[in-house]
Amino acid sequence: MGYIGFAEEVAEQEEELGFKFDYIVVCVVTGSTQAGMIVGFKNQGRADRVIGIDASATVEQTRAQVTEISRKTAELVGLGQEITEDDIVINPDYAYPAYGVPSDETNDAIRLAAQTEAMMTDPVYEGKSMQGMIDLTRKGFFPEGSRVLYAHLGGAPALNGYSYYYKDG
Repeated sequence: MGYIGFAEEVAEQEEELGFKFDYIVVCVVTGSTQAGMIVGFKNQGRADRVIGIDASATVEQTRAQVTEISRKTAELVGLGQEITEDDIVINPDYAYPAYGVPSDETNDAIRLAAQTEAMMTDPVYEGKSMQGMIDLTRKGFFPEGSRVLYAHLGGAPALNGYSYYYKDG
């Protein structure tokens, strides 16, 4: 329910800023965060613009969870619109080598976000979604001029458990 509110708050801030985000990038594992966003943005006609970057390495299970949670939530709030398969966008390409194990590319993304934006991301969740957003941008997934909102969900305390990866920066 909180992420339905997130979508509403984003719409309010977009109104103030005078533009809309074309895409929202978020990490997805258990599915509740992305599901709430899908329901919230469905009401705005852009549920399929919520790009979930899978960090679970169990994408079919994650897709099933997102589908179930988003449909039940839509019913609970009386959305009046069906959540379709097209509304659920999950990219499985960045969960390797395994859940909770950062790849070299994940570590590179964590370092880049820290060095250029002072944004702390962790190797379990946010680092993988940051890796996905950076890579998708480089590959041209987002059309030129797109406004992309990265939803940072926390996770920085997990860095303590991976200090040996980052002890030298």
